[in-house]
Amino acid sequence: MGTSKAVILLGAGILIALLASVFAYGRLERRSNVQVQAVETAPAVVAATDLPRGVVLSKAVVKVESFLKKSLPAGAFAKPDVIDGRTLLYPARNGELILESGLAPTTLQGGGVAAIITPTKRAMTVRVDKVVGVSGFIHPGHRVDVLVTLPQAGEGAKPVTKIVLENILVLAAGVDLEKSGRQEKPAQVDVITLEVTPQEGEKLALASTEGKLQLALRNGADNAEVMTRGTTFPALLASYGLSAPERPVPQKARTHSPGRPLVQPRSITLELVKGTALSSVKFEQGE
Repeated sequence: MGTSKAVILLGAGILIALLASVFAYGRLERRSNVQVQAVETAPAVVAATDLPRGVVLSKAVVKVESFLKKSLPAGAFAKPDVIDGRTLLYPARNGELILESGLAPTTLQGGGVAAIITPTKRAMTVRVDKVVGVSGFIHPGHRVDVLVTLPQAGEGAKPVTKIVLENILVLAAGVDLEKSGRQEKPAQVDVITLEVTPQEGEKLALASTEGKLQLALRNGADNAEVMTRGTTFPALLASYGLSAPERPVPQKARTHSPGRPLVQPRSITLELVKGTALSSVKFEQGE
């Protein structure tokens, strides 16, 4: 009887252990499947090197890398063939995803400045020299203010200088669409291409034709508008003018009778004692 009870208890223990093992194995298997699903990846096209905006994409400048499928943003491409010939609107760093939102429409296959102009805006080129181009430190992507010096109407009128355009995007400097390298170095260029609205284009055309242009480089984070009155020669030199000398206060003239001298002569009388004789002598001033 005791042996049968022991066998029953042993069998129950083995059964319980077997059920626990099956349950634990099932949980581990389900967790493993969840982990496998969590690391599911997908291919995506990225830049194979630093790419400037306006470049025409090809298989030579892109590559395919694996990304977490759930982390891929909308507009990513799985194959390089899909974007062959498309134009890049914004600069892309090495390894950065190429997205549909960063490409020009499929109708623009030529690349260059025409592909990167903002809709409703225009690209206008102005001739510059070393001084106007801020010593060669204006590069694509910078923003500038445009100043113009114009003669005023009227005979003898002096020139006036005024800011006519503010916060204008530089599309290209010379033939360069993008600054090369991280070190900013001066580059002598003959022309600078600016992105303007049609109204701003009219101002720029008139200013460049009738006056002398000067570009002022802005800080990239400075978007504030500044209203100025312009400046002329008198306004420019006003702060350096000398104050007028003080005029001496005229003294009140003394009144005197006709025939009487204005200044009365002073006299001194001395008494002389000679022995027992006393006499006086009068001396006039100036004698």
